[in-house]
Amino acid sequence: MKITVIGVGYVGLVTGACLADLGHTVIGVDKDREKIDSLNRAEPTIYEVGLPELMERTLGRTLSFTTDTREAVENSEIVFITVGTPQGEDGSADMTYVLEAAEEIAEAVNGYKVIVNKSTMPVGSTRLVEKVIRRKAQGEEFDVVSNPEFLREGTAVRDFMHPDRIVIGTDSQRAAGILAELYRPLKAPLLITDPASAEMIKYASNAFLATKVSFINAIANICEAVNADVKEVALGMGYDHRIGFEFLRSGPGFGGSCFPKDCRALIEIARRSGYNFYLLEGVMQVNREQMELMVKKAERRLGALEGKRIAAWGLAFKANTDDVRESPAMEIVRMLMEKGARVVAYDPQAMKNALQALPELECAESALEAVRDADMLVILTDWDEFKLADFREVAGLMRGREILDTRNCLEPITVRRLGFNYEGVGR
Repeated sequence: MKITVIGVGYVGLVTGACLADLGHTVIGVDKDREKIDSLNRAEPTIYEVGLPELMERTLGRTLSFTTDTREAVENSEIVFITVGTPQGEDGSADMTYVLEAAEEIAEAVNGYKVIVNKSTMPVGSTRLVEKVIRRKAQGEEFDVVSNPEFLREGTAVRDFMHPDRIVIGTDSQRAAGILAELYRPLKAPLLITDPASAEMIKYASNAFLATKVSFINAIANICEAVNADVKEVALGMGYDHRIGFEFLRSGPGFGGSCFPKDCRALIEIARRSGYNFYLLEGVMQVNREQMELMVKKAERRLGALEGKRIAAWGLAFKANTDDVRESPAMEIVRMLMEKGARVVAYDPQAMKNALQALPELECAESALEAVRDADMLVILTDWDEFKLADFREVAGLMRGREILDTRNCLEPITVRRLGFNYEGVGR
């Protein structure tokens, strides 16, 4: 099929490259000329495992990029909207970029098209986009469909190619049939439902997973108080098939571009509908307090943080991505700096983005350089590089012997034998 993907960020770029790899002809569209030029040189603008290889295989064959929305839409059967829906001041999703894309699509409709809302959008967005396009493209045939993405940064390519399910929200049998054929090679369970239910599935899924994270973090804090080990507790819980092992890893809190934003958006959707979502509000409060608790742990170990040198390993919100949006690591680093600590940070991929968000941050060229003369090492992202570090060498470089492992990456017994004072989360 011939496909246009409008917006080539995390979702759009992965979606476009994967569809191109499946044999479809895909045109990625973005207004940023510099970004488009980079992508046409097969240089991904994000760090995502497996993406460079996909682009090398498909670029110039089934994948291309342009700034010309009209030409791309005119030459496509399916148009994906994958632009950003940033958080508004009240917590709701800002639909500005989506509506701009809808206006541009409307000007280029020249025959039947399936327009797919792929970005996370509030309930009612499918109808809204349809209304915007209908206003300008009167008499033209098209359908607008909700097809939410369930991609995790760091494993997005794998998630696209091996999805747990594919959700299609539409009242049109014709559009449902076209998308079902599009995704047929993935051999995944296919749920065809109404647009509002499809939109709610995405928010409900992310809110539930965020709830699991906050729940296990609350359990971790109780484990510390009663001398239990949250890793053992989570293991015992996870064997129950009704619960499962996923998202039962305690840590500094959840972050990234989806969970915090989608939880706030769902709270606002509920509020506008006359319902107080106290459960999800509690999830968000626990998440915030978990980050604050990591700073209190550092203070308990070091005393006043003024003038203390702290090495921070990790800035991305999780491993295998360069994304620092709403990253717990970044927030904890900010709080440590506000307390007067001198933080020297290192991350294998996220330092460029981190410095854009926090220009005053001091970064090191390597993990070992970051710990030189440090009073404490704080592990904030669970990169394999940190798990496999030579802690004998780390001990030789540090001034202090304190390790705060907010991701429970390390084996406490191993590092304690090397003379470190180790503290994890819920252990």
